[in-house]
Amino acid sequence: MTIQEAQERVDQWIKSYGVRYFNELTNMACLTEEVGELARVMARKYGEQSFKAGENQDPSEEMADVLWVLICLANQTGVDLTKALEASFEKKTRRDRDRHRNNIKLKQE
Repeated sequence: MTIQEAQERVDQWIKSYGVRYFNELTNMACLTEEVGELARVMARKYGEQSFKAGENQDPSEEMADVLWVLICLANQTGVDLTKALEASFEKKTRRDRDRHRNNIKLKQE
């Protein structure tokens, strides 16, 4: 699925099952909540914390939730995520073309 197709599918789902988009501020709060849920899973799976009994251990589920809400925000604010991502690649390539290769902190030991 392309990013454009994902934006279209989320829009169709919202129109078919979700009644309407939550407003932008509500979705921003939802995005923050979903990022927090992803952070919890990552901290327990890859950090020093341990999982509680019955707690979700799958970061893919939380990543998908983050992506879903981000797509909702893009749709309702008129952002073409494909174009935005392409522009981000260009910006990062211009800015960071040599920066990371020259960072002695990133040299492999």
